[in-house]
Amino acid sequence: MVGLLTDFGRELRAAGVAVGSGDILAYCAAMAALDPSDLVDLYWAGRIVLVTRRDDIATYDSVFARFFLSAAADPVRDLPRLTTALAGQSQAVLDVPAAEPGGDERGEQALLGLMASDAQVLRHKSFAACTPEELAAVRRIMARLRLTPPRRRTRRTAPARRPRDRTAPDLRRMVRQSMRTHGEPTEFYWRHRKVRLRPLILILDISGSMADYSRNLLHFAYSARRAAASSARVEVFCFGTRLTRVTRELDHRRLDDALERAARAVVDWEGGTRIGESLQAFLADWGRRGMARGGIVVICSDGLERGDPGVLAAAMERLARLSYRIVWLNPHALPSSLAPARRGSRTEPVPGSLGMMVAAPHVDLLLPGHDLASLERFAALLPTLN
Repeated sequence: MVGLLTDFGRELRAAGVAVGSGDILAYCAAMAALDPSDLVDLYWAGRIVLVTRRDDIATYDSVFARFFLSAAADPVRDLPRLTTALAGQSQAVLDVPAAEPGGDERGEQALLGLMASDAQVLRHKSFAACTPEELAAVRRIMARLRLTPPRRRTRRTAPARRPRDRTAPDLRRMVRQSMRTHGEPTEFYWRHRKVRLRPLILILDISGSMADYSRNLLHFAYSARRAAASSARVEVFCFGTRLTRVTRELDHRRLDDALERAARAVVDWEGGTRIGESLQAFLADWGRRGMARGGIVVICSDGLERGDPGVLAAAMERLARLSYRIVWLNPHALPSSLAPARRGSRTEPVPGSLGMMVAAPHVDLLLPGHDLASLERFAALLPTLN
């Protein structure tokens, strides 16, 4: 990796960027503390250490794309997206060989280790079919996902600083300013309504039929909570035969510790399934307190209800009235059988799933949740649920 980073510094120097030997040493030291298999770390560490002038950013982006990605496209538009909510879609796996590579072109490509095709295969591979090594790679990519709930306008207002935000005149401020000019208004002021992120509630099925997916979905919930904005409210619940709130258990810096604490809190792991009773418990204990009012409720379950379907129908109807949108992620469903829907519309139920047949009329968005690509699709659709 030291030789690779040195060659990258030489390319920047040849392109006109002022890069010295000390800068390259600082770049190597920075990557020693980061993950050299992460393109995001490679990009930002080099940009912070090697670029000292704003005018050199475009040149740095172009050289980085040509050197690491072998791309001729404009990197100014492509590479910075690695740090946004779509970072998981652009993630590549870096595989550094243990032996010293040869001097041919194949050796240089192996040294770069950009296995984008492997990452693409992992994104579309079911969690149940992944090996432990592949699941570890999937979870590293999953950690880059960002969930941004849609925004809603509140009743509170704030001064409008941009013309497009003007919704109502700020009479109080105009009167206060006119008192300084003997009652003559000198400037027109406006106000606009504030916006807030809607609450996001994740309800995960950890019953026996979801054993191949529950841990990965819980990891997805952990990443969503860690990556949420300071103003976003993300709540996580698990259910099998009973409902358990694991939001506080997931508030830990280390993933393994958070999952271990959540596993200890859930007493019915890989047990039976009582979706209707669990949703009723959520409505009785948390929904009536205002947690789901106006929020986005995401239910991750296969819909294999073992309880009374009438209880599930009543709970879904009440939850639909209380929440703003309901999203259902079903790992056992085919992508072609699920599509965005409106509440009350007729949708195609999952074959053999009575629970999905009962819940479908109250669901706004039906998506598969068996692989990383389906979770990325959900992350991309979440901000548009208005």
